[in-house]
Amino acid sequence: MTLRIDITGLPAERLRFAASPLAELTAMLHVLAEPGHHPRLAPWAGDVWAGLPPELAERLREAEFLWRSSRADFLVPARPRQTLAEELDDVDRLDDETYVSSALTTTCGSNRVRFGAPSPLADATARERALELAQARGALQEAFAERLLTDPAAVRARVRQTLEQCAEAFFDDAWSGVAGLLTTDLRQKNDLRQRQGIRAALASVSGALTLAPEGDCIVVDKLQDNATAAHGNGITFIPTSFGHPHLVVIHAAGWQPVVQYPVAEPGPLEPVPMDTVTRRLEALAHPVRLRLLRTLARGPHTTGELAHAWKLSPPEVSRHLAVLRRAGLLTSRRRGRYVHYTLNLPEMTTLGTDLLAAVLR
Repeated sequence: MTLRIDITGLPAERLRFAASPLAELTAMLHVLAEPGHHPRLAPWAGDVWAGLPPELAERLREAEFLWRSSRADFLVPARPRQTLAEELDDVDRLDDETYVSSALTTTCGSNRVRFGAPSPLADATARERALELAQARGALQEAFAERLLTDPAAVRARVRQTLEQCAEAFFDDAWSGVAGLLTTDLRQKNDLRQRQGIRAALASVSGALTLAPEGDCIVVDKLQDNATAAHGNGITFIPTSFGHPHLVVIHAAGWQPVVQYPVAEPGPLEPVPMDTVTRRLEALAHPVRLRLLRTLARGPHTTGELAHAWKLSPPEVSRHLAVLRRAGLLTSRRRGRYVHYTLNLPEMTTLGTDLLAAVLR
């Protein structure tokens, strides 16, 4: 299972390494929304939450769908700027359909709003489907999607204002603390690209990135099968100090490919008892279950959502979920008429860093 980025004929200088204030803020917001993904940053997240004004904390919960399970494409810019304000100005230049489609993809789940499909801003059936998907993910997401489709300009302005308030509350201080590390990393990556070529630069970004033998394709080791192309404007690599273990790749049709990669790897975890590893790996010895875990790693999902995402029947998904639950790898919670399944991060951690990193990547 890989994501392939076609770079046929792409000049080396079109593989761009640059820091992005907006992408780093988005990574921080993901940590605040999912501290379980980032145990080493949990103390930082706790301190930030404790110091947030109540109104800003509520705003973050209101819009967390833009960065919690996956990142809205417009929050990881292909052309980074020097300041957060400049990057937010670029977001403001997007038309409503582009912005709303990207926001709904995160709000309603992965692969729900497809490039070129009827716009939910203009098509009643598409709007109804978007709201139905958002409803399955909870009242907050349904309300957010409803506001977004009813008055996109107001929601866009509110999201920007929220991000600007984050800058004052915690981002500016955090950014000043990591900017030097990111600058050093970028210098090293650009030097490698110039002296040793693309292959060496990719290897230094992540072991999950390789250059195909023919040199025409970047292969990303992720639990998904997909493909995109980096023609024209090329591809951008953005370092982050808040991203481990995630390797974020923007690859939707209509968007320039972007890879956000962590600059630092943590030390090894303590050894896990082999019988525990064996018992749980037996539950994972099926490609469909790995795909389901990939989706669940991005947030709670219902059986119906999982069946739709992977083109499976609900009974088949239920059988696989039952195996994973018996192994202690999932938890479930009923919300009204929906049952949401969630990845059990503490138990998954005992499988070791390699498997956890593959699922979360």
